[in-house]
Amino acid sequence: MTASERELAEQLNRRLRHVVLMLRQVSADQPITSQQLSVLGSLEHGPRRMTELAAEHGVRLPTMTAQINRLERDGLVARGRSGADARVVTAGLTGPGRERLAAGRERRIGFLAERFAELTDGERAAVAAALPALDKLFGAP
Repeated sequence: MTASERELAEQLNRRLRHVVLMLRQVSADQPITSQQLSVLGSLEHGPRRMTELAAEHGVRLPTMTAQINRLERDGLVARGRSGADARVVTAGLTGPGRERLAAGRERRIGFLAERFAELTDGERAAVAAALPALDKLFGAP
């Protein structure tokens, strides 16, 4: 790793922290936490194994189980079993969970759109031009 790569990593790390904190603040008065909203987003395309969710979110299985318990208690997710292996516990979105996810996402997107409106055309273009590199950096499809 070169000094310039390390410096770039440090700068990006600071900015990512700021973005995460800013988005958490936007969601602070919501009925669910940012982490719970993130879990709902992970279930958007269908039920997932609890172990997959824990790995994706970088937490241990008991921590994810506690998150799913709270979301299930609030009627936002439902537990199920894998058709291939009845021992495997899955979690999937309910109708209210899908609505809560959409509302939380809209709140964040609205906030970001307002912030983008404060930028110049050139600054917005620079952010847009960086998105493919960020996708590659973070391994996004």
